[in-house]
Amino acid sequence: MNTIHSTDNTGTVHTSETAGSPLAIGVLVGSLSSTSINRTLARGLAGLIGERARVAEIEIGDLPLYNADLDDTPPEPVRRFKREVLSVDGLIIATPEYNRTMSAVLKNAFEWGSRPYGESIWTGIPAGLVGASPGAIGTAMAQQHVRNVMSFLDMPTLAQPEVYLQFRPEVFTDDGRITDAGTRGFLAEWADRFVDHVRLHTGAGLVAAGS
Repeated sequence: MNTIHSTDNTGTVHTSETAGSPLAIGVLVGSLSSTSINRTLARGLAGLIGERARVAEIEIGDLPLYNADLDDTPPEPVRRFKREVLSVDGLIIATPEYNRTMSAVLKNAFEWGSRPYGESIWTGIPAGLVGASPGAIGTAMAQQHVRNVMSFLDMPTLAQPEVYLQFRPEVFTDDGRITDAGTRGFLAEWADRFVDHVRLHTGAGLVAAGS
């Protein structure tokens, strides 16, 4: 996994190596672009989650196209991908919108993770879905398609608040800081709800309440 280095709005740098973090959060970015705005969004969310979790991106760009012939002998990138997904407590999925749906690379990751039949890696993993686009609808249609897939794969997914973000470059710095107070407040609410969602489904919240 690739550590997501991010800086919150106090200037504190957060990485996936934070000592004593109770949660491990994986991030799937449905874009291969080196300048992906959804990766920038994920960095911003990592900063807002802060010390509560280790946040790291799980690479999906090296996965070959799904082929059922390889179910019993998956290539090493597929085995690595499955190990990393199975090692996290929760997932953030940041999706672009291509032609009114999710990207091919994200759908391909879902396919590999769901096979062979009966051995899905997705079952029960609490997830949060976000997306950013230059357009006004902010990946709303793509997210609906992703939610359909996640529902079928039995992934408990945070329902509210929904993040259909119209991306503006001046709102995010390269290291993930969010400069607009309104956007920061909205995404901070999402981050809080997502962490609670993961804790609820992993039992971490019950442990904290009883300690």
